[in-house]
Amino acid sequence: MTEMVTNEVPASNAYLEKMNKFWRAANYLSACQLYLLDNPLLKKPLTPEMIKKKIVGHWGTVPAQNFVFVHMNRLIKLYDLDLILLSGPGHGGNFFIANDYLDGSYSEIYPNISQDEAGMQKLFKQFSFPGGVPSHCAPETPGSIHEGGELGYSIAHACGAIFDNPDLIAATVVGDGEAETGPLATSWQCNKFINPITDGVVLPILNLNGYKIANPTIFGRMSHQELVDFFHGCGWEPYFVEGDDPMTMHRLMADTMDTVIARIKEIQAHARQQNDATRTVWPMVILRTPKGWTGPKVVDGKRIEGNFLAHQVPIAMDKPEHLQLLSDWLHSYHAEELFDETGKLLPELRALAPEGDRRIGMNPHANGGILYRELRLPDFRDYAFDIGNHGEKDSQDTQNLGPYIRDIFKLNDDAKNFRIFSPDENNSNRFQAVFDVENRDWNVQATAEDDHLSPSGRVMDSMLSEHMCEGWLEGYLLTGRHGFFDTYEAFSRIVDSMAAQHAKWLKVCNQLPWRHSIASLNLMMCSTVWQQDHNGFTHQDPGFMDHMANKNADVVRIFLPPDTNCLLATMDTCLRTQNFVNVIIASKHPRPQWLSMEEAVKHCTQGIGIWDWASNDQGQNPDIVFACAGETPTLEALAAVSILRKELPELKIRFINVVDLFKLLPQTEHPHGLTDVEYDMLFTKDKPVIFNFHGYPKLVHELTYHRHNNRLMHVCGYREEGTITTPFDVRVQNNVDRFHLVRSALKRLPNLGNRGAYLFQKMNDKLVEHKQYIHDKGVDLPEVSQWKWED
Repeated sequence: MTEMVTNEVPASNAYLEKMNKFWRAANYLSACQLYLLDNPLLKKPLTPEMIKKKIVGHWGTVPAQNFVFVHMNRLIKLYDLDLILLSGPGHGGNFFIANDYLDGSYSEIYPNISQDEAGMQKLFKQFSFPGGVPSHCAPETPGSIHEGGELGYSIAHACGAIFDNPDLIAATVVGDGEAETGPLATSWQCNKFINPITDGVVLPILNLNGYKIANPTIFGRMSHQELVDFFHGCGWEPYFVEGDDPMTMHRLMADTMDTVIARIKEIQAHARQQNDATRTVWPMVILRTPKGWTGPKVVDGKRIEGNFLAHQVPIAMDKPEHLQLLSDWLHSYHAEELFDETGKLLPELRALAPEGDRRIGMNPHANGGILYRELRLPDFRDYAFDIGNHGEKDSQDTQNLGPYIRDIFKLNDDAKNFRIFSPDENNSNRFQAVFDVENRDWNVQATAEDDHLSPSGRVMDSMLSEHMCEGWLEGYLLTGRHGFFDTYEAFSRIVDSMAAQHAKWLKVCNQLPWRHSIASLNLMMCSTVWQQDHNGFTHQDPGFMDHMANKNADVVRIFLPPDTNCLLATMDTCLRTQNFVNVIIASKHPRPQWLSMEEAVKHCTQGIGIWDWASNDQGQNPDIVFACAGETPTLEALAAVSILRKELPELKIRFINVVDLFKLLPQTEHPHGLTDVEYDMLFTKDKPVIFNFHGYPKLVHELTYHRHNNRLMHVCGYREEGTITTPFDVRVQNNVDRFHLVRSALKRLPNLGNRGAYLFQKMNDKLVEHKQYIHDKGVDLPEVSQWKWED
């Protein structure tokens, strides 16, 4: 019988010997995933037919991450920890798969990858193989909430995961190459937003292996004292584990981690017993190991282990002699000492891994839909704005939305599963109402003059970083909670790639039945291209829509509510959805209000519709169609229609407003799209369409490319013209103003004779008058600011 070895403090040498064997098993499985198609236990000599023809993946960061994983297993079992692991380096998803396989998680989720020789062969073949699994810690990887395909977001995701999760530890391996990215550099400040009473713990483990894909790393070449000074300055206490001898490193890591966990428990006990949320100095680990640790030492006369050449595939298999090198390397792990004849991990090694949901691969926080609770929402109709007549009153859409958001905080105060994320823009975006019941999260020095700062605040707008806000929200959602991100439209481009990565994650999750649904990622653009009174050209860019419009149709939605009541209806819908990325373009400035709540609910439910009160075609075939999407384009399109109806009353005009942008796509291309019949009933097949659009005109052309009347559609939109100027002048510069719209309509309407020519000249005169007036007065024409829709 195998002698039982006790997991204790300090770890016994016998226990560390078994941990080293578990580590060897993980390294073996990780290396074989790169190379092998057959012969998984090396019972036969390797032949070229057993090797993958195209070897894709990474090795350099894998052994150190396996090392971390086995030590996290020890901590979970010893201290009964609720712990998830995030892999920041991104590459080397084979390490996570290997450990999931060793503790049984992988086979539970994927029964075809069984715990035997046949299952092991399938495990190896599928990795980075057509029809198989990706080389990163992808959604397919049990226990992963962070793919790391794009570097820099691991700590932000970890921090979002532990907000309002007081018992959770998010251990996060940070690659030293990753640490050079802007988002990760900023992430070291996340500790200023952690409340030791109500939040969990982010435990960064900075792995210094010294190299990126072809160059040394900055942190890897910094001295010990520089590293201490840097992290002390960021508010962390670094604990160092450095070396390359396996047993020496296991002893150092185990003792260090015992100290770190004791320190974490001490911090939490003091904070929670004394109700003291004062910011503390949290521990972190700096793990210095060779790149490609335990891998080939030299290949073709070049050093591999401890060098940048270990980053990807350490043996390229492009020479006959490489087969023996690979065989020697794989045999060095002595799989016969780790697995039985059937390919099953030896029981005494399997006993080192946690059980059930304590396994990293099966932790519910890493499959957040398991923990998901529906958000309690007030009835948005109770916050309706009384418009009077259409366009009679002005109001501010996001400001009117504020009380609705405030009451979401109130209704979910017990659950504490809702947060707002905004980079220093909550006030600017007019959500001040939330401060009636909630504060900003802030755990640094505060003064009496500060506005609603608190260590227990749950409005995340005290850090001016779009990356952090987006990353925090993603981590919060991935662990089963709710929220939204509001920012200036132009600077949503900063998180273009982050939102795209999340959309890709969701796309894959939708194909995995074991991944439970999570709350949608709701992104609100509140300070838009069309009014930047004191900012100007730098703050004018609506391109986030274009970027997201190209993502998977099953995931992305784009909404442009034209007024308060439509925004309320849209926001309520978005907060109820799961597994989407919802982009909402909303106004924060005073604007005419168009639809009653009843009308808004109907309009937003349909996503697109004819505004009969603004049309005069009386259901007949119109002479021209005016369409619009976005609050400012709607205003200008209605103004243009009012001019035409006054000057040319016999002209039959149909007015269409679009809230759900993907209604423009054919139903075959997007689940929200209209059929051709539905589309033609709205836009006609043969009448000119003037489409006034919030963003770049090409997007509408792309969406309507396959429609019957696409050649009759003239799209006005942002043309990259602007500066610090008046709101109306920006519209004029980009031809989305009422005067240009009327001219565009007249160009496309035949047989208008002298009246058409007169009106065309009148619009030219208005444009000249406007430009001169702006030059002389610096403000908009009085008739522009005073304009009201008249039925």
